[in-house]
Amino acid sequence: MKKACVIGWPINHSRSPTIHNYWLKQFGIDGLYERVAVEPKNLHDFIRNLEHNGYQGCNVTIPHKEAVVSAVDDYDTTVAQTGSLNTVYLKNSKILGTSTDGDGFLNNILAHYPDFQIQDKTVFVIGAGGSAKAICQKLISANVKTIYVLNRTVERALELQKQFGQTIQIAQTSEVGERLKISDLLVNTTSQGMSGQPPLDLNVDSLPNHAIVADIVYIPLKTKLIECAEARNFQTVPGLGMLLHQAVEGFEKWFGVRPVVTQELYDLVESDILAEYQK
Repeated sequence: MKKACVIGWPINHSRSPTIHNYWLKQFGIDGLYERVAVEPKNLHDFIRNLEHNGYQGCNVTIPHKEAVVSAVDDYDTTVAQTGSLNTVYLKNSKILGTSTDGDGFLNNILAHYPDFQIQDKTVFVIGAGGSAKAICQKLISANVKTIYVLNRTVERALELQKQFGQTIQIAQTSEVGERLKISDLLVNTTSQGMSGQPPLDLNVDSLPNHAIVADIVYIPLKTKLIECAEARNFQTVPGLGMLLHQAVEGFEKWFGVRPVVTQELYDLVESDILAEYQK
């Protein structure tokens, strides 16, 4: 039996087992994908013993995405540029790492709007953490024109600019409305709006009519940001699809088959979330 898992601290919230075990069943693979709670102090040992414990690899979630980089043998340019990873896999007994968050984000947008072209577009990003890094890296590699970054602490936003260059521009709170007027895509990469967190306080009225509003939060399935954007007839992209699309590459690396995100899978994970959060 081939095994993989998702690790974090805590980990009970993760929907990844629902996704990967669905694909394992779909392809008739004798495999298992499970949650494993790994304390930060045990992270390095867990990664180094993946093969010994029968795992093909693992997904990595909060709070391990940055710390795990030092535990793998090698990683790709995406990890080198962002300083974090979410997917660990074995190849010839070497422990390798990659980040699929950027691909997951962009593929989620394209799943909703297949004709959307990101090159030469202007993007407004809220947040400057690990998810923002992964998304900005992907957008820049896809030749986006400008990314305005709004963050609670300007220093973190400046770190992104230093890391990725002048494609990143810092958005001051006083100029949000003016920046939104010329933005083709608005992205929330923070936890604001997540269940148990305060909502994102942002007025989207300044956006042009053609703009897309995206949120990476998927619990609740529709955040206040998405609801407000829908009420104003903007195109919207909720966060659940990003979770599904970022899982594709890891499954392929561990189990040798490239899965496809379908409406049936989306509905399954959506039902799983609703069953827990509407109790």
